Amino acid sequence: MFRALQTAHLDGSLPCLLKKLSRARLLIVDDLGIAGVAGKPYRDFLEIIDDRQGATLVTSQFPVDQWHALIADATVADAILDRLIHNAYRLEIKGESMRKPAGQKTPAD
Repeated sequence: MFRALQTAHLDGSLPCLLKKLSRARLLIVDDLGIAGVAGKPYRDFLEIIDDRQGATLVTSQFPVDQWHALIADATVADAILDRLIHNAYRLEIKGESMRKPAGQKTPAD
């Protein structure tokens, strides 16, 4: 999504893309924060979720309390969290990765 936003800034199609993302019945943002981006993409993300009418599903490897550092702009981070958290169902998954190959031992084993 952030790459698409960056491209839309460059080719002038940003208003169209923002409208499309805002109108989607379900917006899924998978692995928020996994790719290092800073600044403008998060302001665009804020604009998208601020205008949304549908559901938004966000997954992240980072706990919510680390999102301020991830977003690197306290004001934008506060605004994003304010819009996402207040009406959210939060699921925090703990434990080992399900992707670990069978039979692989961890250091604790």
